[in-house]
Amino acid sequence: METDGIARRALAAAETRSGVTVRTLHDLAELRDAQEIFDSTWPMSEGGSNLPANLFRALVHAGAYSCAAYDGDRPVGATVAFLGRDDGQIILHSHMAAVLQDHRNRSIGTAMKCHQRLWALDNGIGVVSWTFDPLVRRNLRLNMLKLGAEVRGYERNFYGRMDDDYEFVDESDRVFAWWVVDSERANAAALGQLRADEPGDAARVIEIPEDIVALRKVDLAASLRWRARVREQMETALADGYRVTGVTPEGNYVMEKS
Repeated sequence: METDGIARRALAAAETRSGVTVRTLHDLAELRDAQEIFDSTWPMSEGGSNLPANLFRALVHAGAYSCAAYDGDRPVGATVAFLGRDDGQIILHSHMAAVLQDHRNRSIGTAMKCHQRLWALDNGIGVVSWTFDPLVRRNLRLNMLKLGAEVRGYERNFYGRMDDDYEFVDESDRVFAWWVVDSERANAAALGQLRADEPGDAARVIEIPEDIVALRKVDLAASLRWRARVREQMETALADGYRVTGVTPEGNYVMEKS
């Protein structure tokens, strides 16, 4: 089966599984649906919006991508991404993706990613990239196993202080998802063929907490120790020529020599 067909079937299956319909956004009313989801997910500590309406409209008019997931007529998830460049290659950088609290854990994020992949394929874009917190286990599993993305690099405090959360005292370390949307790996993920693996003898395993978000609420000091430990181990492994190649059954990083 060709990549386009696999991507379309994966989107249809994800929509059915999550009970939503995902569609691309264009006009101001639709963009406000997405804007409200972003701002309710990450309320700004000083008021205002994560993505002002005029800027959002300009981005989409200039070729950026945005979608929303609808449960019936209600918008319950949204994504925005813009075009970028990496070594001369045009890529799509996915900047924000959010799902309303009462609709989480229903695979709506996966459905939006499947829609994003198909949009990239339809528009001749070979790579979608995004950042994620290296301590969030569910995102590691989603990105590597359900989507078939690679994990690249490590940047300390990538965004600086996160103004949407005045109580967040941790630093915004990030790793980068690099999703080659027409790759065999992406197709295998769409077909449900990627699995967690036990690491080989020469691999390094970097353990991460089961649920860093929950841990931060009950033991902030412990969560900060996790940040420092994973940062040191990941940066050391990358400097030694290792790269992330997989996920253990427990949900930890597997790193092997490039």
